[in-house]
Amino acid sequence: MIRDLVTRNRSFRRFHQDHHVGIGDLRELADLARLCASAGNRQPLKYVLSNEAFLNAVIFEHLGWAAFLKDWLGPAEGERPSAYIVILGDREITGSFGIDAGIAAQTIMLGAVEKDLGGCMIASVDRKGLAEELLIPERYEILLVIALGKPGEEVRIEEMVPGGDIRYWRDSDGVHHVPKRPLDEIILKRG
Repeated sequence: MIRDLVTRNRSFRRFHQDHHVGIGDLRELADLARLCASAGNRQPLKYVLSNEAFLNAVIFEHLGWAAFLKDWLGPAEGERPSAYIVILGDREITGSFGIDAGIAAQTIMLGAVEKDLGGCMIASVDRKGLAEELLIPERYEILLVIALGKPGEEVRIEEMVPGGDIRYWRDSDGVHHVPKRPLDEIILKRG
């Protein structure tokens, strides 16, 4: 079961924008993140939830999409996410957020897959501009943005040949290919 969720959990960058993601679903995903482990149990993460077209458009304008796809500026209108979760770190709780955001983001993504949704964790964010647009107080640092919606593309995992290229790519049919290093390449053997 977990292997299936992890395998289905890809970085989707094109969505069926007209598929509505309810605020209840976003709250459930934030609640999953709330239950995650947190360094020192500080629980410094906060969340901005968006499923409204106007706010989604504001968030979209502050994101960078798919660095390896040089000629692609991101999803076109109609292919954009129908929801976002912005993960914030509360500086009044701690100045170091360690791995908390990664744990929370992966949990949100797995929860999204379980709801037949897909997403993309985005770290390429105009943080200053987005914080100003969303009126986020200075005590909060934008850590990640998770784009969510009904996937509008096929993403395939491919076994990378030893010494091969890690860059993802799209074929002429628009299928997104993601090379993964072989298991034996990532396990260091001893003796």
